[in-house]
Amino acid sequence: MNLLFLCSQNKRRSLTAERLFDGYNGHSARSAGTESNARIKVTAGLIGRADVIFCMEKKHLRRIREKFAVELNGKKIVCLNISDDYEYMDEDLQALLLSAVGEYL
Repeated sequence: MNLLFLCSQNKRRSLTAERLFDGYNGHSARSAGTESNARIKVTAGLIGRADVIFCMEKKHLRRIREKFAVELNGKKIVCLNISDDYEYMDEDLQALLLSAVGEYL
């Protein structure tokens, strides 16, 4: 399965999720940000490639729905409700991601 993780800047939450889940049980993971100054910005191509899209917050879901409505048609999208309170690869963030994402894999 191809997984896509989204947050605002693609520097902490989604990047941590990509590192955790890329190769996990044979899955491929990518990450991106929804802000214009994100490290890697979400694109129609990334959305098109994804089987499941994980948004960290509702605002990320709202942003991609506004910009990529056609590309999202038929896609499985999950909002994880993980706030921007963690650093990259934070142990608590990793545990939270493993718990929240695990049920969808």
